[in-house]
Amino acid sequence: MNTEHNTRPLPTTIPEYLDQLRAALAGADLAMIQDALYDAEEYLRSELAEQPGKSEAEVIAGVAGSYGAPEEVAEIYRETEVTVNRALRTPRPASRVMPAAAAALADASASPVEPGVAAPARTPAPRSLLARFFGVALDPHTYGALFYMLLSLATGIFFFTWVVTGLSVSVSLLILIIGIPILLLFLGSVRVLSLVEGRIIETMLGVRMPRRPAYTDRSQGWLQRIGAMFSDGRTWLTMLYFVLMLPLGTLYFTVATTLLSTSLALVFGPVAALFTNEAIGIWIDGVNVASSFWLWPLSVGVGVLLLFGTLHLARGIGKLHGAMAKHLLVRL
Repeated sequence: MNTEHNTRPLPTTIPEYLDQLRAALAGADLAMIQDALYDAEEYLRSELAEQPGKSEAEVIAGVAGSYGAPEEVAEIYRETEVTVNRALRTPRPASRVMPAAAAALADASASPVEPGVAAPARTPAPRSLLARFFGVALDPHTYGALFYMLLSLATGIFFFTWVVTGLSVSVSLLILIIGIPILLLFLGSVRVLSLVEGRIIETMLGVRMPRRPAYTDRSQGWLQRIGAMFSDGRTWLTMLYFVLMLPLGTLYFTVATTLLSTSLALVFGPVAALFTNEAIGIWIDGVNVASSFWLWPLSVGVGVLLLFGTLHLARGIGKLHGAMAKHLLVRL
């Protein structure tokens, strides 16, 4: 363990502990930092509640051995994040390997590797332009992004309706005593829905999102908790994201369905023309490309290119949307 961790004095308050932990995690993924801060604050405040006779400094000193100092906790989170990312990463293309005879000759002539010296890492074989173009079909996040585009219309309508209806109803009822708990429930539901959307994004788009919410001090009263949520920029940015999901979801759904239906019609139109008398295909200047035998290769070729182009577009949209979602839903 680094000796710097042992010589640095422990923080004396929970906010100071969180500030040191945030500083120790500087440069790490924002979603991971939010999870680490939530875990630390929840643990420390639960320990403080279970030991009412002790101060924050005494509680932090007591749990330092079991939970760890801020720098130690940050190091654990970094190592865990690297391990999880390696386990979930899509396998890379196979490395370029020498033929067996050449490898045996090289092993016989090479000098033994010194103990403690790592062997040179193999570099992945360079992929051709065609391999990169068609290789998008092997990326599971491609299909996740495509499904997310198709699903985004339904989720966008739901999120937009929930925010507009919930905000208008809860604010209009603030003149009554029942409006306060309704507003609190609505703001809490927005945070829950942001976690749900984050899990969908992380699963389908492969973008790391928070797995825990921002910590809420349950010892505060209703008015204090509402004031904290109103003053927290994450609340308004989350609502902005939910409102934007309606036009974005409509755009994503339209693009995905249009390109998919067009490419599949070009590919399978000639095949369908062999088994049915119905006019199936794409019309260009009044000519059905599936009706003429000499146009079949052109139709299938263009359809395949358009299909794989659609997969690349879906993967790109997934990355852009994931970056936007992380910017709006993850704020420290």
